[in-house]
Amino acid sequence: MALKLLFVERLDESDAFVFEHAAPAGEIAVSGAFAFWGEDPAALAGKRRQAFRSGFLGIGSFGRSTLATVAEVTPAARAAAIESLADHLLAQYGAPSPDAARAAAEDELAFAESLADLPVGTTVAVARAVEDGEIRERFRTLHRSEPKPDFSRGLFNAIVAVPDDAPDADTAAPDATVDLAALAARPEWS
Repeated sequence: MALKLLFVERLDESDAFVFEHAAPAGEIAVSGAFAFWGEDPAALAGKRRQAFRSGFLGIGSFGRSTLATVAEVTPAARAAAIESLADHLLAQYGAPSPDAARAAAEDELAFAESLADLPVGTTVAVARAVEDGEIRERFRTLHRSEPKPDFSRGLFNAIVAVPDDAPDADTAAPDATVDLAALAARPEWS
């Protein structure tokens, strides 16, 4: 079985405007909720509040990302992420020892692995809130939909494939007609 983790996904540049520091695409990502431990989420404002509410933490830049994608990872890359996160926990969060920091980093990566128990390419989003005095995280998967026809240039240009049950020009009777409006209203076109 392949080893999978979450990786920062950047569909556009919006994270650069949403977060104080946006993570670049391709970094291993973890929940990163630990970064808010000891803070009052109700007192958070602006970009810090947005990071709390919906940001994954990229390992390397330690920036935030709205989305993460499931991808395969090598054991060496996973081990390097643990060491990088452990160093960060020591330097930025005052972990009591390198061993404690490494254990916390391993826990964080193990949690990310559990979230990545999905097909490769699945996109994941996080939503955080305070419930009963505790930080609660909810994760959801986002699925890319098939592109819909572009009707902006007219109905004829939007029809790029004819359904299997449509009359074929070579075999149809000379008086057979194709109802383009009915074809466009079919479920596969909506």
